[in-house]
Amino acid sequence: MTHDAPSLSPKRLGVLLLSAALAAPALAAASSAPSPAFGEARLSDTLKRLAPGADARVLERAAQAWHCAQPEAERLAVIDFARSANEPRLWVFDLAEERLLFEELVSHGRGTGDEQARWFSNTPESHQSSLGLFRTLNSYDGSNGYSLRLEGLEPGVNDLAYERAIVIHGADYVSEEFIAANGRLGRSFGCPAVRQEVAYPLIDSLKEGQYLFAHYPDDDWVEGSDFLACTPSLRLARQIDVGGVSLATAYTAQDDSASDAEWLASRHRE
Repeated sequence: MTHDAPSLSPKRLGVLLLSAALAAPALAAASSAPSPAFGEARLSDTLKRLAPGADARVLERAAQAWHCAQPEAERLAVIDFARSANEPRLWVFDLAEERLLFEELVSHGRGTGDEQARWFSNTPESHQSSLGLFRTLNSYDGSNGYSLRLEGLEPGVNDLAYERAIVIHGADYVSEEFIAANGRLGRSFGCPAVRQEVAYPLIDSLKEGQYLFAHYPDDDWVEGSDFLACTPSLRLARQIDVGGVSLATAYTAQDDSASDAEWLASRHRE
């Protein structure tokens, strides 16, 4: 997967500087707040302790990305797309309670591969999964039942996730029975689909401002991700809100005012 580094236009730079000025009082107040319970190293160690069967390097990178984005989040989901789709490769962590909530099967897009994921994209209609860090939005009832919207936070990598209707939802093709009958897990149109039996509690544990980190050892993404090479200034910028809306949300130019029916009308998923 390849992607171009986003350029910062004069207009966008002006918006960023204005946003920083408007957010200065809030940032000053935040500077006096208690420090996060987790530093990056401690979070990495905690994730590895709670999910000893997961790839340690994947969890280390998840800790890097989470710490860069917003240390105050309480839940983190991690997907390891390098694993076979026939194995559990989704972990949901409760960071406040230091518990592993779920270890689950999760689908990838039909354009991403068969049993093994190989190709990833940010392109509409590619039917491929996207990598990187996502923030969770609201849950809703749609054509795939109870679902969770995702906001991709990495420009050129996953920032079209909302436009592509990439959501977490339950699916009948995500089950041990489907694997036994077909030789592999079923595939989505790009959504990380989970077992129907866990869709409700899993989505409820992750909705509204938590994080999902989808990993694959793609050199271009690993080397280019801002969240895997985080600086203090970038970490501060990620926490600036513009009238209660994050900069990442403001730059995606996505309209959340449309009804679920309108939003889903143009989408066709498995």
